Amino acid sequence: MKKRAVKEIVLGTIGTGPIVRSILAGVARTDGIRLSAVYSRSQEKGRALASEHNVKKVYTDLVDLMHDSEVNFIYIASPNNLHFPQAHMALSHGKHVLCEKPLTPEKEQLETLMRLADEQGLLLLEAVPTPYLPNFQLLKKQLPRVGRVRLVLCNYSQYSGRYDALLAGELPNVFSLDHAGGCLQDINYYNVYLNIALFGEPQNATYYPNRRTGQADTSGIMVMQYDDFVSSCAAAKDTWGENQVLIEGEQGYIQVKGGSNGLAEIRVVTRSADQTFNEQPDSDRWFYEMQEITRLVLAQKYDILARNMAITRSVVDVMEKARLAAGIIFTAKNIKTCR
Repeated sequence: MKKRAVKEIVLGTIGTGPIVRSILAGVARTDGIRLSAVYSRSQEKGRALASEHNVKKVYTDLVDLMHDSEVNFIYIASPNNLHFPQAHMALSHGKHVLCEKPLTPEKEQLETLMRLADEQGLLLLEAVPTPYLPNFQLLKKQLPRVGRVRLVLCNYSQYSGRYDALLAGELPNVFSLDHAGGCLQDINYYNVYLNIALFGEPQNATYYPNRRTGQADTSGIMVMQYDDFVSSCAAAKDTWGENQVLIEGEQGYIQVKGGSNGLAEIRVVTRSADQTFNEQPDSDRWFYEMQEITRLVLAQKYDILARNMAITRSVVDVMEKARLAAGIIFTAKNIKTCR
């Protein structure tokens, strides 16, 4: 079905965590998109977020948000296990969906949502900054300079305060199997996404996690084997480290500073040159994400958005297979939809 075009993106948000505030900061700086309503189970948290953005509508019932006729896009930033039922509910109520990564933890869920979006003529988009960053296009342009790629090394380490809570005996959502949590689903997602966006799906992928008994992974390494090179994707929420990507080829290498979801600076070193590039003078990656998503939606560039969703589909498929092979089984499938 033909996609339902919009002249302005009018957002209703689900969630009140830090990522929501980062996204809304980008929204506030972008023409053609605005926040109209906030949903939270906690009225206090919802009112606080709405007040920050001069928004009056705060919902504590998800159905009320879905029935808001002014809202045409639902932005979802809830725990991972709720992404599928909430996105399904939004699409069923005629709303376009922008959902935080991972859009779903399972391929079956994602394919269900993609079919529903197509049937309804709606957009289903994943909020992952990488493909919308100016330096991503720059990276693709510079990649041939290093010749045949032989080795890719990605590291994304971000010590989490919630790891301290885990050590203290609590079980935060981000480390809960019930909530489809874990480091692979969180920050290692960006590493895997960048690899697939640049090189396509690997022949096979194996995940080696660090995890506490009966809980999700707190760090780990995904090894992705391609036809003639191998990629190591390391990520940790329990260590400190330098976030970068190294793409090593027969004619040189590319060093990406700022990690796989920031792409803050691109350094290209060959036998005859050592150059640094940066087309992102603003350090706010979510600003670029919101700018480009808004531009593509309003300009009806659905082919580009569909290509990005094809990357998402591959990422979810590769990660699900590797996660299951590593013995990480989510205990709440949430295949049922919200009513």
